[in-house]
Amino acid sequence: MSDVTIYHNPRCSKSRETLELLRSRGVEPTVIEYLKTPPSAAELSAILAKLGKGPRDITRAKEAAEAGIAKDLDGEALVAALSANPAAIERPIVVKGDRARVGRPPESVLDLL
Repeated sequence: MSDVTIYHNPRCSKSRETLELLRSRGVEPTVIEYLKTPPSAAELSAILAKLGKGPRDITRAKEAAEAGIAKDLDGEALVAALSANPAAIERPIVVKGDRARVGRPPESVLDLL
């Protein structure tokens, strides 16, 4: 299934577990190491739409604070800040077609398959 994409951080245990879970189910996803290749603001907005979530829902508070992202930032401004500071994006995110899931816990992505 090359129509599955994982926004992956190889240093994150949940991201590694999610990738392994996909592979154990016979899925070889497109792997995007989002810290090296961050999604643009437009791409991130599209992912949020597929998740059915707002940008605050995928924001890692500690990393956002470290990046200087204001707590009251929201909407397009927060999406732009997350795109510019990808370490503040929750991980991993798995996308298939018009749906997406955050892999916390890793099993939460199984309904995409």
